[in-house]
Amino acid sequence: MRMSKLLFKTLREVPAEAELPSHQLLLRAGLVTPLAAGLYCFTPLGWRVFRRIENIIREEMDRSGAQEVHLPALSPIELWEQSGRSVTMGQTLFRLADRKERGFALGPTHEEVVSFLASRHIQSYRDLPVTVYQIQTKFRDEPRPRGGLIRLREFTMKDAYSFDAGWEALDTSYQLAFDAYIRIFERAGVPVIPVAADSGAIGGKDSQEFVFLTPNGEDEILLCPGCGYAANAEKAEFRRPDAVAAEAAPLERVSTPGQKTIADLAAFLGIEARQTAKAVFYRADGKPVMAIVRGDLDVNEVKLKNALKATALEVMEEAHVRAAGLVAGSAGPVGLQGVKTVADPSVVEAANLVAGANEADVHLRNVNHGRDWTAELVAEIALARAGDACARCGAVLEARRGMEMGHVFKLGTMYSEAMGVQYLDEQGERKPAVMGCYGIGVDRLIAACIEANNDANGITWPAEVAPYDVHVVALNLDQEAVATALAGLEAELGAVGLSVLVDDRPDSAGIKFKDADLLGIPVRLTVSPRSLEKGGFEIRNRRTGETDVVGAAEVVGRVRGVLGIG
Repeated sequence: MRMSKLLFKTLREVPAEAELPSHQLLLRAGLVTPLAAGLYCFTPLGWRVFRRIENIIREEMDRSGAQEVHLPALSPIELWEQSGRSVTMGQTLFRLADRKERGFALGPTHEEVVSFLASRHIQSYRDLPVTVYQIQTKFRDEPRPRGGLIRLREFTMKDAYSFDAGWEALDTSYQLAFDAYIRIFERAGVPVIPVAADSGAIGGKDSQEFVFLTPNGEDEILLCPGCGYAANAEKAEFRRPDAVAAEAAPLERVSTPGQKTIADLAAFLGIEARQTAKAVFYRADGKPVMAIVRGDLDVNEVKLKNALKATALEVMEEAHVRAAGLVAGSAGPVGLQGVKTVADPSVVEAANLVAGANEADVHLRNVNHGRDWTAELVAEIALARAGDACARCGAVLEARRGMEMGHVFKLGTMYSEAMGVQYLDEQGERKPAVMGCYGIGVDRLIAACIEANNDANGITWPAEVAPYDVHVVALNLDQEAVATALAGLEAELGAVGLSVLVDDRPDSAGIKFKDADLLGIPVRLTVSPRSLEKGGFEIRNRRTGETDVVGAAEVVGRVRGVLGIG
């Protein structure tokens, strides 16, 4: 490909709207062009990267034994009503109606549709196990698209689904997908670690995320240096610090003027934060909820939402607090009416806590669960944080930022039961297939590849992902010797299957070299009167910066060496 004919433009300045390095470099290198919030056009260069990532994914999924299918992005809303996710997906689900006013949805994922497909083809245990996958467009009405290709409204996902006769068989399918993911990320040049994760709106029994650790990640990951435990903060387990041991004492009112925070309250009363109860107000599917944790802890909103089996959870606004008769800063569970209470075990197990009295500037000492109040629901709703003790070994947890690259789920039978995916076992008994789900965001993987592979001058693509294998910079192309040498070089590289991008633009050497560094193709070959005088072509390894001059007879071998091709 000649750059004089290529549809692209590089940018010298960093776009103001781009904060992440990947977003900046995607725009500066002319790989994508924004259309609207969360919507991007891929240019020819960007699309070549996309297709190479796609090829890696396809090869590894095929290698795992999965079969490729193609499912419609548009599906009848009845499927989503059948699974219950027309409600649980909430506003994330794009909905529309056809000219006959029949409801449809643009798929944010494809559990419902693939279950429909499987229900028409799986009849017997002999049809199992089977795993299918697709690389397909998805749509999610994200409230805050961000980070370039990190969080989009329209994106491409590789989603795979396994169907098995039993949980033990699912374990095998799950491991095959897990191993394929490790190979995919390694080939794409993105280092990942598997971490325990919340299943979110997909649902299921167990799930793991593959996370790229980066300061620019949107997720907090907790890591244990002792035993290697790793989990998303939304899912992480930890050992709560012990409560202060005491025998239950009589309930006592105490005046606490102006003490609105746990820290202020504890200092005012001369106690520790762990001797207080923290009450946080939420609206769960529109209904008021008081979540109560010990004062030295915070509420994990994901765990709270899961415990409530709520579709929507939001912190209660001040107007709603007042309307519910609650007193911000002095609220507590004793004598509370009309508000559902959810308590963390840290509160249930502690004695003589200080809690709000539901009167302005008044608290209660010696509040004990089971005597003074009883929670409607007791559940693990405390948030793990850096510095907490690991639930497995007791070592101190460390926090890192991370970017989710892929997610694998053990779905079980929730979709097969709802959607009628059944098989006859060896005894002729009809049973629901046990399902797994495995997703990778292709666009996000491109962004992560850039986050993991860049320097001060631009992108440093891994060889398997780069848009071209070789970037040839031609200088003084009007000279016959240069033109002749370039033609021979192109033919020789093409003959061995190497893809070549030729900068034949009438620009200065400085501009061409800067663009070559920005685009980040692994090998740069320079053809110029000077290189020919030195005996051939200047070869430069983009990643290491190592530069040399090689003769025509050596050039293919040297290029293959930089690319790691045997």
